[in-house]
Amino acid sequence: MNSWVDLHALWQIVVIGIIAGAGLPALFAVGLRALNTGATVTTGDTDTDTDQIVGGSPVGIAAAAVCFAIVLAGIGWGIYFIVAGS
Repeated sequence: MNSWVDLHALWQIVVIGIIAGAGLPALFAVGLRALNTGATVTTGDTDTDTDQIVGGSPVGIAAAAVCFAIVLAGIGWGIYFIVAGS
């Protein structure tokens, strides 16, 4: 193609941009959603949510913790990458 455009570097920038630019916020949203999965109380014919503020399902809390840990690791890696490059 053109010797001015490094397609390999361009591909890397696009992939990292998609992962960090859309992937980490989406994973954070998944973590919030998992944290919001509360326990339901069955009363007769209907299921109603409890009045808990944070979680109710241990699986939801564990999934949210994993999502938040991945997001924090991505942020830490980005800060390390910026600091190490300067």
